[in-house]
Amino acid sequence: MILRNIKYLGIAGLMMMAFACKTRKAVTVTVTPPPPPKTTTVNDAEKAKAQTLKFIKDRDIAFSTLSIKGKASLDMNGEVNNVSVNIRVKRDQIIWVSITAFAGLEPARAMITPDSIFVLNKLQGTYLAKPFSYIQRFSNRQINFKMLQSILTGNSVAEFIQEPVTLKDNGVVTLEGKRADLGFRMLMTDVFKVAELTMNDAKSGQALKVIYGDYVNVDTAIFPAVVKISAMAGTKRTGIDFSFSKIERNVTLDFPFTVPNRYQRID
Repeated sequence: MILRNIKYLGIAGLMMMAFACKTRKAVTVTVTPPPPPKTTTVNDAEKAKAQTLKFIKDRDIAFSTLSIKGKASLDMNGEVNNVSVNIRVKRDQIIWVSITAFAGLEPARAMITPDSIFVLNKLQGTYLAKPFSYIQRFSNRQINFKMLQSILTGNSVAEFIQEPVTLKDNGVVTLEGKRADLGFRMLMTDVFKVAELTMNDAKSGQALKVIYGDYVNVDTAIFPAVVKISAMAGTKRTGIDFSFSKIERNVTLDFPFTVPNRYQRID
């Protein structure tokens, strides 16, 4: 079963990542939220809204590189594979993924850049080389590299933390809006980290939902240790659950990716 899904394991691994840490102990994080709006005019309301949006953005984790290891359970149209994942990120440049399936064997390796995606199938001696737009077949045509990077890191999506956007606070801060055909909804935790993100493109029949949980504190930053992602593109449905055990930030990394001459390129 895993042989049939190697290409998609690599792609899903690139699409659907988030972070964890070296410990799973729950923590209490004290965060001073922006002062409650004392609105009597439209200008006051807009100022309070802008302040809240800035506060959410300021809670994002800053990094130059990331190294993350953990487990993932991938469900593709009812076929489930359990794998180990090793993820390396160079901010705004590279997302690299190594997938280990059984007995320490690495069946797939993948790499994504702002303009390309590459997947090696080591079991069958084949490789995939596509433009970045290929990944949109598994997510949404509005997704770009930086948006994907934000989703993987549990950060707020820059395109959604700016006007026009509707901000509601009924005990849970919620952001809603639309970018072209892509509708979005982002729920925040009480410490202003993303709790849930949904993106829908009804016109193309594509949807992506990410649920972040089990937040822990590592190196003064907050990370979701558990991430559950579901994606739909037409009749294709993909679900992946992540549980990460180790993360290192701002360390020296390499991103090895070489296609042997004997490998056959596939579509």
